[in-house]
Amino acid sequence: MAEKDRLRIVAFLAEEYLAADRAEQAGEGAAAWHHLERAHIAAQMHFRLHWQSHIKMLQMAGRDRDWREGIGQVARLFLVPLGHLTGRLPVGNTGRANVSAFAPMEMAQDLKSLLDPSQR
Repeated sequence: MAEKDRLRIVAFLAEEYLAADRAEQAGEGAAAWHHLERAHIAAQMHFRLHWQSHIKMLQMAGRDRDWREGIGQVARLFLVPLGHLTGRLPVGNTGRANVSAFAPMEMAQDLKSLLDPSQR
């Protein structure tokens, strides 16, 4: 991936994490999770960014006192290295504990465009 594409993803992640923080502060938990899910999809193909997305989800689960989600995020933190080593990452997966960690998922068009330059 070209450096400019990676930088585009990093900028996108910063926007999504800021939106998640603002939504959480406004008491809009569902909106905050939505932004974290979008960030996960964008980060998924880059080990460090992928790991960071699950850390942020784990932190949110802790603040929500959502132990099921927290346990799911810990499990996913163990799976991140394996997925990257084997190249078996389910594209479009939201990264939440309420979906299979192995299931590819359809993604929004703006995310497709971000991740695939040919979609622009």
